[in-house]
Amino acid sequence: MNHRRTASRLVSRAATAAALATALGLGATAAATAAVPAVPPPAATAPAAGSDHDGGWHQDGLALSAADNKTVDAFVARARRAERAISPQVRTAAVISHAALIGFDQRLKSPDSLKRKVATKLRENPGQTADQALGTVNDAVRFTLQWPAGKYSQGVTTASGLLAVWGNDSTRWSNTWTRPGYKGINAAWRAPRSGQLFEVQFHTPESKRAQLETHKLYEEQRLPGTSPERVRELQAQQDAIFAAVPVPPGAEQLTAPARRLPAPDPARRLPAPASAPGSVS
Repeated sequence: MNHRRTASRLVSRAATAAALATALGLGATAAATAAVPAVPPPAATAPAAGSDHDGGWHQDGLALSAADNKTVDAFVARARRAERAISPQVRTAAVISHAALIGFDQRLKSPDSLKRKVATKLRENPGQTADQALGTVNDAVRFTLQWPAGKYSQGVTTASGLLAVWGNDSTRWSNTWTRPGYKGINAAWRAPRSGQLFEVQFHTPESKRAQLETHKLYEEQRLPGTSPERVRELQAQQDAIFAAVPVPPGAEQLTAPARRLPAPDPARRLPAPASAPGSVS
């Protein structure tokens, strides 16, 4: 099967759908609203439990100065603003590629989680600044798309192709289906207008289940106080769980779409929606 040609046909067909117009900011229609529900604004976040009186932050043996904590808070605010334009595209890609959009209400990484990540990077890289550490964070905004194994390869090709056509630059593509340990594809993208990095994970139900099952092991593994012996033990447990995940047909051959494409102006490059748009098939 030529997955790239299939994705191209779907992009062309999807151009007539009102859902695509919504995702690209070209206006809403009743059909688009039905296919891709409006994205509710994320709930306001309470002050982090690890905040210090002097404006710093600490948790799990990690700490940030007041200045670094303020830098991360500003980054969180920018990510929240950028997410409002990214989410409609990902939701539409899910509809068109027939994916299940998993955990959408967790699409924004929590401030404390980001602060743990930055504090860990600063601890491991003396001399690095908070801004430099944040420049490597791909998953402040993150999504998971899921298909059954038999539809996985076609679904990944279609969804990733759509994101590229809409102007998102592919900055990272980690396909670990044939490696020991974690199974799946973790892809990072840069949104064209905001420049915000965001992550899309491509899973099957089995690989997603394994990820959830190993999450606590992974969290313990990355804590500063975890001994090297315990780190190896935790990694072996995770590897055993992921080793039982079936590899979808063709998954090992999936690669990132072109990183840079011609300016994706759908008003010029794609056919105008039909006068009486129907629902996305």
